[in-house]
Amino acid sequence: MSLHTVSESILSEKRDSSTAQEEIIRLEKVSVQYRIPEERIGTFKEYAIRFLQRKIRYNTFWALHDIDLSVYRGEVFGLIGKNGAGKSTLLKVISRVLRPTKGRTVIFGRVAPLLELGAGFHPELSGKENVFLNGALLGYNRKEMEACFDQIVDFAELWPFIDAPIRTYSSGMYARLGFAVATAHVPDILLVDEILSVGDEEFRKKCNARMTEFRDKGSTIVLVSHNMTDMGKMCQRAAWVHKGVIEMVGDPDSVIEAYRGL
Repeated sequence: MSLHTVSESILSEKRDSSTAQEEIIRLEKVSVQYRIPEERIGTFKEYAIRFLQRKIRYNTFWALHDIDLSVYRGEVFGLIGKNGAGKSTLLKVISRVLRPTKGRTVIFGRVAPLLELGAGFHPELSGKENVFLNGALLGYNRKEMEACFDQIVDFAELWPFIDAPIRTYSSGMYARLGFAVATAHVPDILLVDEILSVGDEEFRKKCNARMTEFRDKGSTIVLVSHNMTDMGKMCQRAAWVHKGVIEMVGDPDSVIEAYRGL
């Protein structure tokens, strides 16, 4: 995802890290283990039969291993690393989408996760129905969502399509609606995982303005991107994740230099 337009505004002025020392995210010895069947199983029926017969053999691997990390209120924090390093898994743990196999996660505030395009949307429901469904998944009641519904559709610019099934939406329309719902209320923590790469230039400018507003109001933003230039400009601190382990946390320029020297 390109964060060029975001970085122009959010990162034009880096705030002194000494002003953001109130802890809002704390991970203590967090580890996540995945189990994958050794062989491909074609149908759920076959899987169920073999499961009951205890004939399924698994390979296991640790996506995250002994992660200790603190993120502070009001800072823009970056996660960098190669594909498969564990960055997205780490965001899922922070958002409580995924429970760690070991360790403890402490989150002080409400999280707005933008982790996967269309996550939480039901393809057969209309855009309007998905606004309320997605809002409920984020912890908002119907009254709260009704109060901001018009604002959501205005931001996403989807009035002509809001009653159409969301399976008919383009990827850009998915992104616009997902971002609009997740950011309808000012979150304590905003998690962004490469999701804005599908948006057009005008949409990214709108996202940029909203994220800047959130930062100015004290929200914490955690970003995952492969664009090292923009990450270096944007973040006050960054962490390098490598094979499920945090190799380094600190000034983004230093972290990026270490990552590129791998």
